[in-house]
Amino acid sequence: MRVNVFYFGTFLLFCTIIIRLAILQFVEEPGLKDLETIGQVKNYPLEPVRGSIIDASGTALAYSTSTQALYITLLKDYSSSDIGKKNRMEVEKLATEIVKVLNHYGEPTADKLTIEDVMKSMDLDYKMQPGYAPRRIKANLTAREVAYFMEHKSEYPGIEVVEESQRQYNPDKVAVQTIGYLKEFRGTKEIKKYKELDAKNKTLKDPGLMYTEREKVGVDGLEMMFQEILRGKNGYRRIPVNPRNMVDGVPTMISPEKGYNVHTTIHKDIQVAAQQAIVDQLQWLRTHPVSEKLHPNAQTGYAVALEVDTGNVVAMASIPDYDPNVWEHGSDDWSTVLNHYRNGTISPYSSGRSGNQLESLVLLGSTIKPLTVLIGLNEKLFGLNDYYNDQGAAFFGKDNSKVRNARGRAFGALNARKAIEHSSNAFMVDWIGEKLYDKYGSQSIEIWDKYMKDFGLGVSTQSGLPYEHVGTVEYNNIEQAGSYLAAMAYASFGQSGKYTTLQLAQYASTLANRGERIKPQLVSKIEDQNGQVIKEYKREVLNTVVFSEQYWEEVIAGMNTQGLRAFDDFKFDFARKTGTSEQDIYVDGQRKRLENSVFIAFAPREKPKLAVAVVIPEGGYGSSAAPVARKIFDAYDEVYGLDGSPKLLESDR
Repeated sequence: MRVNVFYFGTFLLFCTIIIRLAILQFVEEPGLKDLETIGQVKNYPLEPVRGSIIDASGTALAYSTSTQALYITLLKDYSSSDIGKKNRMEVEKLATEIVKVLNHYGEPTADKLTIEDVMKSMDLDYKMQPGYAPRRIKANLTAREVAYFMEHKSEYPGIEVVEESQRQYNPDKVAVQTIGYLKEFRGTKEIKKYKELDAKNKTLKDPGLMYTEREKVGVDGLEMMFQEILRGKNGYRRIPVNPRNMVDGVPTMISPEKGYNVHTTIHKDIQVAAQQAIVDQLQWLRTHPVSEKLHPNAQTGYAVALEVDTGNVVAMASIPDYDPNVWEHGSDDWSTVLNHYRNGTISPYSSGRSGNQLESLVLLGSTIKPLTVLIGLNEKLFGLNDYYNDQGAAFFGKDNSKVRNARGRAFGALNARKAIEHSSNAFMVDWIGEKLYDKYGSQSIEIWDKYMKDFGLGVSTQSGLPYEHVGTVEYNNIEQAGSYLAAMAYASFGQSGKYTTLQLAQYASTLANRGERIKPQLVSKIEDQNGQVIKEYKREVLNTVVFSEQYWEEVIAGMNTQGLRAFDDFKFDFARKTGTSEQDIYVDGQRKRLENSVFIAFAPREKPKLAVAVVIPEGGYGSSAAPVARKIFDAYDEVYGLDGSPKLLESDR
């Protein structure tokens, strides 16, 4: 009896629970949903004004301008639901009136909007946005459009004119690949930085920190490097909503916070001079014979100018370049942009290719020889007073491989200084490459590699720029070289490593600083919108190589390449090294040897102020790049003074 009563009671209890659940689900659900959403508030983000990128002279290179856009907030349900269909005629009439106004007061030459365009922008079925979110109807309103809608706002329910910002870049195309560009966040998810931000977005509780799909973010150069600094912080509207997710009350607004301004070390006058110097030299090489031949395939060029005492990058030129405003305004021919938008001074994926499709990374050639001699002296492979008898070529290995000097010239008795000045390949092979191998055997590659990296060759310069390449090391490919000895022989005169122009400039700066490798600084300070300094960037030593002062004196004295007509009237004594980098390609199965022009220099020789590196793929002899460096030195001398005294008065700039 007791068991039966228990089961019957349990049965009644479960029946009661089931009936109650049914009532909650089918009878009381709408009312409960209303209660759930009473007082619910949604946040709609408002994008901040992005900070500016300003050059060393105070010129804005990237800045945001104010524009006005027309938005509408849906105050009723206009969807394909039964309720929405009843209101469709009303919203179609509104769209018709909006189109008439926009086409009447808009730019006469602009494409005319249609009713279908406006209806699509309204997103009536909430496919793109929730019901409470404002919809953008048109960006970049004219003054007449703004005036009309402000004056007749009561006639257009839900219509608002909203201030937005548009990114602009200096029309003189100043260091465009270094500055970078913007792209909508929704199209950047393949980039690691933004993929991580997208994942983080889902966990953020502060709406001011969240990224919206349509906001623009930096995807290259300083725009990407300082994305968080430049961006600022989103504002947002707090919008009361009803159970149908529509606006139900008066929104309140939290204003966006403007981004900080980034002051770059690049100086517009020096940068423009560097860019024009490359353009002029490329044209000259294609139209004037050098060593009795033209260089029609010299179509790209790269230059970096780095202050020796501060590490500040005052110029970083990658030619060809483009007008970065196309990212905002569009282009009739995107191929002219997509081939040139990468920074060739830091990456092989550069702004174009030479005629035979060479990248911007080329072999060092003879520019390596000052470091080669330093290594030989430091390893005690020879002394300061030792002389080598240069007979025009060096032979090494079991197969008696031969390396000749340029044009097979024999220089006779050479000490360390003269070996650099005359750029003797034979000296480098016999007295450094082969002797280093004799001393260390197969370990010589590791010893050599350590020296290279100490001078910034084969490691990051630490500039912080996105997509910076560390160069291509080839001397450790023993199979390609044939033996450890051969690898050392070819490395000794610059035929076993390809490096970026920025790495070459840092290498030249390290020579000028006598062993201190300085971080290239692209930014001097960050300021808020009131001019208050948030952060300053100072000289930063990455590592120091200690050599005897006598060795430095000998090597820097040897950096004395002769026959540089571009520097005939240069009033400063300066250290320099040309490099003719030879590179083989195969065309239709036939080997073709190309010559790249490489040049490094710093000035003055004593108390140096500026280090410069120039690379011209397929430019011929290293001296072909010297005119570019000369014009950069001249521009720097005018602005800052190679002797510390500017030649150009502020009033004349």
